Amino acid sequence: MKELINLRRILKRPRSVARVRRRGAHPLRRLAPAAWLAAPLLAALLLPLAVVPQRGGQQPPAPPAVPQATAAPAPPATAAAEAPQPEVSVYLSRSGQIETLPLEEYVSGVLAAEMPAEFELEALKAQAVAARTFIARRLVAGDHSGVPVHEADVSDTVSHQAYVSQAVLERDWASGSKRAGLAKIRRAVLETRGTIMTYQGQPITASFFASSGGYTENSEEYWNAAVPYLRSVASPWELQITPNLAVSYTFSNSELRSKLGLGTKDLPVAASLGASGKAVPVSAQSSTSLPAEVLSLTAGHRIKQISIGGKVFTGREVREKLGLRSSQFTWKRQAGKVQITTYGNGHGVGMSQWGANGMAKEGKTATQILKHYYSGVSFTGISTLLKK
Repeated sequence: MKELINLRRILKRPRSVARVRRRGAHPLRRLAPAAWLAAPLLAALLLPLAVVPQRGGQQPPAPPAVPQATAAPAPPATAAAEAPQPEVSVYLSRSGQIETLPLEEYVSGVLAAEMPAEFELEALKAQAVAARTFIARRLVAGDHSGVPVHEADVSDTVSHQAYVSQAVLERDWASGSKRAGLAKIRRAVLETRGTIMTYQGQPITASFFASSGGYTENSEEYWNAAVPYLRSVASPWELQITPNLAVSYTFSNSELRSKLGLGTKDLPVAASLGASGKAVPVSAQSSTSLPAEVLSLTAGHRIKQISIGGKVFTGREVREKLGLRSSQFTWKRQAGKVQITTYGNGHGVGMSQWGANGMAKEGKTATQILKHYYSGVSFTGISTLLKK
């Protein structure tokens, strides 16, 4: 009988332990939603600790090749998020009308135009911060340059930032196959709401481009000014994922001379015998080769100076005159013509969009992406800046 009692006690023990675990787990289930709701606020409070502005010098230190782990740009605290948004007036180039809308809706329209919705969420968030920073700089400065009418803050073209109007988003995106893409874009905007990049307290020039051939460019190599946060950095992430990374163009000698503005008066003229047996000049444009020699490269491995037909050009000049995708190119003579192969797409200054997507695929956050491509920047809320 005593043995039977002891057996019952042994059998009861697991049931007693199970009840204690359920009671212990119950309060955790009640607390989980509260902790989840508090997470954005905690992230917002911790963010300034991760992005302390640089002090004590004009030139910031170069960012590490692999950025240190920091918090992603977080939504501001609830009170700031509910503050009235500044409005943006956009000149619509096709209709000539002006669309005025809240800042965050404008950023959604830019994101839809500037980056594929299929990109990783963290890459979209990085692009949202860059787009918001670009317009913030213009709003703070009262800059209306490049806009056909003074009433608008910005145009919808790549001269400023490409932009998809709200009417087009509602008509072509809000339903059908693009609905998920629009939801993803709006999520990226919401999760970075109000966040912009600053350098020494001012919004930066947040330039960006499609893809590089492995390195971004120093600002002074493409524009005239050296900007401390627009430095050349390695960007290997896009090399394996960018479609059409290398694109070739073929030109005849005459096409090159015409596009580059090269004359023929100093070129040797070949001659042949005509039907009468007399020497007849042959066009130098069609018979004379066009020698080219690379004189120097930029920090971003692009053409800095190149001699073509005895005349010196910058890589940017050749790119713009010939309509090339990039100033990182090779020059090769083939079958009596010239084949130029470009690598990457765009001016190369600032953030590479395909590079950002490659970083995001490796698990990098929007903050890590932005701090890699924009050296020494800090993050702040646009409402705080506009109040000043």
